[in-house]
Amino acid sequence: MSLTSAAPDAGSAPDSADPVVVANASVALRGRPVLRGVELRVRAGQFVALMGANGSGKSTLVRAMTGLLPLASGQIDLFGTPLARFEDWQRIGFVPQRIGAASGVPASVWEVVASGRLTRRRLLHRLTRADRAAIDAAIEEVGLTDRASDGVATLSGGQQQRVLIARALAGQPDLFFLDEPTAGVDLPNQQTLTEALDRLKAGGATVVLVAHELGPLRPLVDRAIVLRDGRVAYDGPALEDHQVHHPLFGEAHSHHHHVGDHAPDHAPQVTAPWEDQR
Repeated sequence: MSLTSAAPDAGSAPDSADPVVVANASVALRGRPVLRGVELRVRAGQFVALMGANGSGKSTLVRAMTGLLPLASGQIDLFGTPLARFEDWQRIGFVPQRIGAASGVPASVWEVVASGRLTRRRLLHRLTRADRAAIDAAIEEVGLTDRASDGVATLSGGQQQRVLIARALAGQPDLFFLDEPTAGVDLPNQQTLTEALDRLKAGGATVVLVAHELGPLRPLVDRAIVLRDGRVAYDGPALEDHQVHHPLFGEAHSHHHHVGDHAPDHAPQVTAPWEDQR
């Protein structure tokens, strides 16, 4: 079973639209500008790293891309549909930072990963054989089969992060957003996460990764986008971590990819299915 995406309905035309297009997007939090006129386009199958110092706007951007924060101006499209009208959330997988993975609830690994199937099931309907197979395959993909019945709260931070990745995998989305999956995670778990994401990339998934530093993930990255003061300071091949955080980064060699001149003045907030998990 493939965990990267679901097969299209019989007779349906393949979606050729780019997974993500951000046009002149700005976000303000409590009246303070955080993103300022950001423009970027993510092509199908790309593994993109959003990087920058703390406060540069990278996590704000991914939260805006997933509908968790409203835009003050500009537009974001997912698979050719403006975010305000986007409803096909089963195509999106979101992996937050591990905080809240257990949420104080005595849920098992299997139960948390099973929640990733919610976008593919009708409310209150029982899990099907296909659902259970996808859940088991996702847990195996992140190397936690032997811990499937254990409580998430009993796991290490790195193992909890792997549970969150498995939850996203279980939904078999086309596009993955990961918010600093290796933050605070020890090196062995970072390497396990890297192996799982490497298999995800090999399967053709589109990945947008927020990272302060890449570490072992660097070989997977096709393209790095570095934010500085809420603007794109660099868009190109992956950089070494020390380059990204150099105090003069972006002063002389910044460049942008233009994605279009026409965007509405405001895109209202929409509700993503994982909003109560952040």
